[in-house]
Parts: sequence; structure tokens; C-alpha cells
Amino acid sequence: MTVLPDDGLSLAAEFPDATHEQWQRLVEGVLRKSGKEVSGAAVEDALSTKLEDGLRTRPLYTPRDAAPDPGLPGFAPFTRGGRPVGNTPGGWDIRQRHAALADGSVLADLENGVTSLWLVLGEGGIPVADLGRALDGVYLDLAPVALDAGADTVAAADALLKLHEERGTAPEDVRGTLGADPLGYEARTGAPLDFSPVAALAARAAAYPGLRTLTVDALPYHEAGGSAAQELGASLATAVAYLRELTEAGLSAEQAAAQLEFRYAATADQFLTIAKLRAARRLWARVAEVCGVPGAGAQVQHAVTSPVMMSRRDPWVNMLRTTVATLAAGVGGADSVTVLPFDHALGLPDAFARRIARNTSTILVEESHLARVVDPAGGSWYVERLTDELAHAAWEFFRSIEQDGGQAAVLRSGRLRDDLARTWAERSAKLAGRREPITGVSEFPFLDEKPVHREPAPQPPSGGLPRVRRDEAYEALRARSDAHLAATGARPRIFLATLGPAAEHTARASFAANLFQAGGIEPVTTGNFEESGATEAVLCSSDARYAEEAEQAAEALRAAGARQVHLAGRLAEYAGVDSYVFAGCDAVAVLSATLDRIGVS
Repeated sequence: MTVLPDDGLSLAAEFPDATHEQWQRLVEGVLRKSGKEVSGAAVEDALSTKLEDGLRTRPLYTPRDAAPDPGLPGFAPFTRGGRPVGNTPGGWDIRQRHAALADGSVLADLENGVTSLWLVLGEGGIPVADLGRALDGVYLDLAPVALDAGADTVAAADALLKLHEERGTAPEDVRGTLGADPLGYEARTGAPLDFSPVAALAARAAAYPGLRTLTVDALPYHEAGGSAAQELGASLATAVAYLRELTEAGLSAEQAAAQLEFRYAATADQFLTIAKLRAARRLWARVAEVCGVPGAGAQVQHAVTSPVMMSRRDPWVNMLRTTVATLAAGVGGADSVTVLPFDHALGLPDAFARRIARNTSTILVEESHLARVVDPAGGSWYVERLTDELAHAAWEFFRSIEQDGGQAAVLRSGRLRDDLARTWAERSAKLAGRREPITGVSEFPFLDEKPVHREPAPQPPSGGLPRVRRDEAYEALRARSDAHLAATGARPRIFLATLGPAAEHTARASFAANLFQAGGIEPVTTGNFEESGATEAVLCSSDARYAEEAEQAAEALRAAGARQVHLAGRLAEYAGVDSYVFAGCDAVAVLSATLDRIGVS
């Protein structure tokens, strides 16, 4: 139905309303031209995208896909934001991470847009004894501090509170989080921690209204390969475990909830990240409601750009990934956002990388004005439906954890590790088949790039859940190629044997070159096979040309010394062709086997 504007003039008055069925019929025609005979609802199924957690993104959303009312910002279920004004007053809190002492880096951040600090202390970070040095010159009443000290949390908290006392910070001006996360530490290391010192810290923190004791860190589950629903479900189970511990220690449910801050990963999957943060608030509001304190269900969120998505090859592309992730975190309503520097996966970031990281948020807030509207994605049929479906999937995962004894029990039994491993195995298959592309790594790699070197970062705690990266399989292949280059002065090579005119072979030659460069194998496109220095070749042309010339060309290549002949195109049976490379094939397996045959150890 067309709604008339106030002046009664409708620019669409002469056009009848289109129906969903009419749209489907138009799409049927388009698909028919591409060889797909589908009709009705099957049209949308053909164009749908399968996500993790059993979710599916459809090509079109309409009012018929409306989700439950998300409410208003600042009111339960807090889907649209924990505060009535959201981040509109001045944008989200820009929180920079520091895991090593670097002269002037903390002050440089604070003087150039950063509004709070995330300090990694103890194992894998800054020594607790050096906390005073790290915060030298910092106005602690202006810059909130979030600690991340693992087993040294109590010592780090004591040191921070002592600094506040020595510098005369008024209790009401002490802000941040002490970062206690016993279950998160156990997930990282496999070593359980006693909760009683954390409960004592929570009692001390009651004197500081702006200070929270615990961080419910979902990054260990994200970094172990977990899906969005698994990340949310595990964080919810962790938070519920902390509520139980704190209330048993004498705090009310409302006081206990006020001691928690939640940390989530923000990825370059923009809409999924937006939905994840919105679903997280809705889920926590439900827990607070069940606990009898619905007013305490406003979740405080710290979003961190995903370490899993960061690539070591062509790291400059990480700037683009973190920009999209930061946009999604801000639109999703995160209270604090940490942008990991583009060289995070390579070691300690340099001053340039830290500057780009903090300026990412500054540009999105000050120039793109993303914070001017509370929950700008709210009302989108797609975002609301995705939020609702993700919330249900996460709730089911949370319930399954509770049924198996809670977060600590599933960590210690190995059940959570197995769940995450299965999810990562499925995703790894997509990465290997390049159905989930990694720009600069599995797609459009640049073999001649100059490597970026950084000082090694402190080794983070380990021994628990694994830390995975999207680029790990391709990184191993490229490392083999690098070693071969260092040993022989040349990269392993493969000859692209193009058949017919450029119009016939260019697409598949480009595909083959892109594929083999992802494994560090240099494609040779000029001269003949004997001059190429390669031991393997790839036939590249059209299907019609293959039918006429593939077998003859393969025979000629073998006569010239080719030990293996590939064909770029769909599976067929041509004499003399050993293997076929095509869109969706297991690129990692193809590349690894090729390096093996070439003799690259």
C-alpha cells in the first residue's frame, strides 16, 4: 500500500503496487537464462546464502519477514541499545590495546583520539610491576583503564587501585574494568582459577560506581573457530556462571550484573556483526529478566576487530577489514571499540599502524557521522530478522551448555572444544575451496610484495583452546615457497598453456594464475614450456577449444617434459590430463600436492 505524503501528492500514484509473486516471476526469468529452472519459493532458495548456525540469508526481505518488536533504546530487551541516547553524545569509546611498553605510545594514543586504554598485563603482556610506568602522565580521572591480566588479575587490580589512590582520583571518577575472567583464562590455558579472590575484588569495586570487576571475554571462543551463535552462547553461559558466584558471595543479582562487561569480536561480515551485538543485548536482557532484575539487563559491550580475520600476507588489506568491522561494531551499538592495528598478526604494531587504527574510529564517528543516530540499522527487515534468528540459535547453544553442567563443565570435559573444532573444520573447507575468499591471500595474492617485519609480540597464554586464523593454510604454503626462493633464488613455477585467442583463454588463465599464486607458485605465461623452468603445466581455454585441442596439447606438453598436466575448467576425461582445477575445488589440497611434486619441502 502506498502511503501518501502530507500534501497528498504521490509520485507513484499512476503505478500499481508490485507483489512478491511478480518479483519472483521476474527472477525466474533471469535464472532461466543462466540454466536454472526454478519457480515460486525455490527462486529465493536458489539465491539464498547459507550461514553458520543453520541460518540462511535470503535475497529479499519484506514486511512479511518482520521480527518481534525490538523495543526502544534504553528499555528492555535493549536490542536497540543499552542507553536511551546510545553513542550519540560523542561517539563510541575508542579503546586502544597495549601489550608491551613502548616509549610514548600510550600518551600518543590519548592525545590523538583514544578515549580509554586496554592494558594486557602479566603473562603475554606488560609486567604488573610496570603498570605505573605504562600509565605515567595519564590522567586517570579522564581515561578509563581496562585491565587484562589473567592469573595476575588481583595483583594488577591492586596496583591500579593504588595508583588511583596515590594520584588522588575521586572514587566516582574511577572508571574502567579490572578484567577478571577466570573462565576465559581457563579457556585460554586449560588452568582453572579460584573465584573467591574475584568475589573479594567485586566487593572492593562497590566503592567505585564506574568500575566493573569482570570481563566476559568471548574472544577465546571466536579465536578457536566458533560461530557467532557459539560465541554468544558461550559468553552467556560464562556470565551466568559469574552471576551465580557473585550472588553466592553475597551480592544481589542487580549488583552482580553491574560488575560485568562483555567483549565480542567484530568481523568484516558487516551485517552478521551488527546482528550479533544486537542479539547479545537481547539475550542478556532475557537472563536479567529470569533473574528478576529486568532493569539490570543493559549489557555493556566492548567490540574488538577480529584477530582471526587478520592476514599476515598483504597486511595492508587488514585496514579495509578493520574499517568494515569497526563500522559494524558502531552501528551495532558497541559501547567501546578496539581496532587492532593492521600489523597485529605480525608482531608489535608500529606508530603508523596504531595511528591508522585509532583514526579508523575517529573518521567513522567524526566524518561519517555513524553515531548520530541510535541503532541506525534498526527497522531493517533483514537486520531485525537476522538478529532474531541469531538470538534463537545462540540461546539454544547456551541451553545446551547449561544442560551439560555449565561453562566450566563443558570446558573441562572437552565438549566445547569439540563443538568449536567442528565449526572450524566446516569453515576451513570453505576457505580451502575459496568459497570464503581472503583478499591478498587466497584471492589476488601478490608474490612480489615486500615483507613487513615487526618486533615479536609477547607470547600470549596458551594450553587451552586453540587460536586459529583464516589464512593459516595458505600461510603454510607461502612459507614453503619463501623457503624455496631463499634456497634456490627462484620460486616454484607452473606453465600456463593457453589455447586459442585471448578471448577464449583469458578468463581461465587469470583464474589459474590467481589459484597457483595463492600457494606461492609463480605462473609463467610467456615463451614455451621448455623455456619456462617449470615441471608442470595448466591448460587454459574454453570448453569448446578443449574438446578440439586438449588431448593433443596435453600430449605435446608431456613430450616437452611436463610431469603433470592440469586443466582449468570443469571435470571431464581428456587423455593426458592428470587433474582439473575449477571454482570451488580444494585449492589448498591442489597447491600442497603441487608443491610436493615440485620438490618444495
